[in-house]
Amino acid sequence: MTSVIKRFFRKKDKKSDDSTAIRTTPLPEEAIPQFDLELSHKRYPAQFIIGSGQSVGRQRDHNEDTLFAMSSILADEQAGKPFGLCIIADGMGGHRNGEVASSSAARAVVRLILNRVYGHFLDNSNEQLEEGLQEILELAVQEAQKSVVRHAPGGGTTLTIALIVGGQITVAHVGDSRAYFVHPDSRLEKITRDHSLVQTLVDREEISEAEAFVHPQKNVLLRAVGQPDPYRPDLQSHQIPKSGKLMLCSDGLWGVLPEGEMMRIIGKFKEPVEICHELVEAANAAGGPDNISVVIIDFIGD
Repeated sequence: MTSVIKRFFRKKDKKSDDSTAIRTTPLPEEAIPQFDLELSHKRYPAQFIIGSGQSVGRQRDHNEDTLFAMSSILADEQAGKPFGLCIIADGMGGHRNGEVASSSAARAVVRLILNRVYGHFLDNSNEQLEEGLQEILELAVQEAQKSVVRHAPGGGTTLTIALIVGGQITVAHVGDSRAYFVHPDSRLEKITRDHSLVQTLVDREEISEAEAFVHPQKNVLLRAVGQPDPYRPDLQSHQIPKSGKLMLCSDGLWGVLPEGEMMRIIGKFKEPVEICHELVEAANAAGGPDNISVVIIDFIGD
């Protein structure tokens, strides 16, 4: 086991290199998985509200997390299109490379998305994007990889991205930060898979989810931005739901608060900013062993 773990990517102590470029085929509209809520066509234009929260925690002396949240709406005689981009990156690596890795990765993603997608979004033409949104997000992760290798050698970061364009949510994911759908019927659905040693053990049914939550090697990652071995991000697409929320968070939140407690807090408060604040406060009250970052996107129904 020891010789194998030496090849793993342990959070807060990482090494980095470049990755191979892999292109994907854009998904046709009919191939996009359906979220189990009806789409909203009555409220125009479609809108959402974003809240965010962050804390260094109670036991860290500096912050290695980076979050980004942006939303806009363009409504004219041609269309009413919402645009949103949210990112959570949890850095790792000695000599303060963690915060450099997470920040450089997030900035690289933002630059590419604003250039490739948002610029097109503001274009007066009705032409479709040359690339699919999943393909563009994969290119963004590749740019993040190059940026981490360049600016934070020896560092690494998780990277979870949610891109909202028109009626579609596209998610790219590397590492063990997470994305959840929050259903109106008080269900929390994890839609990303942790790229970690303990998740592999859970998949093999060698340990339970409860055991994974307290496992001493829960921070050992098998995939992260900045790692030397080639990897691909997980990619998925969903239609924007009629109501409900999407939550992105680092393990400083989900690794401290059980899902039931997170759902209790989400259900108790209404505004996304307030929910994020209360989640951060609860994680700190539970010991705050790590940096905490959370973004909540609240989709407004009819």
